[in-house]
Amino acid sequence: MFRKLLLLCGLIFLASLTAHAQDSDKVELYGGYSYLRFDNSPSFNQNGWELSGEYKFASWLGARADFSGDYGNSTHTTYYLFGPQVSWPARVSPFGHILIGGAHVSLSAPGFPTVSDNSFAVAIGGGIDGKIIGPLHWRIFQGDWIHSSVFGTGQNNARISTGIVIKF
Repeated sequence: MFRKLLLLCGLIFLASLTAHAQDSDKVELYGGYSYLRFDNSPSFNQNGWELSGEYKFASWLGARADFSGDYGNSTHTTYYLFGPQVSWPARVSPFGHILIGGAHVSLSAPGFPTVSDNSFAVAIGGGIDGKIIGPLHWRIFQGDWIHSSVFGTGQNNARISTGIVIKF
């Protein structure tokens, strides 16, 4: 019951912000599905989620925080990345970014202890957002090349995602 009330209050808050600042679109919140191709020997696929927020200093330039979690093959990969994003403000809006931060990978197998490692990470990518209605947009596609060096070996992972963007 408390979670539902908290969710309702959050939605009302977002709606009030959207109504108050309809013309500015200073903030973007994104949530969606993530597919990660993990570069390893052998390589494998992971599925998960991605959440990000962006504050726009200008209609074309913003600061982005990006968090994701991907799961598969007894491996859990988490990225926490930050950096600038440039975009072309339009009904169909392409964007590009360079993000830096960290990666955390944990491996588990039946009968063995879980092992994990942290590493510096960098992501270079971009995508396309399309307006649905009002503050709702669809992140039609986002693609990222993500480099990290967990467990002392360099990985060049590929991530694609899609989901919903709310701009206010």
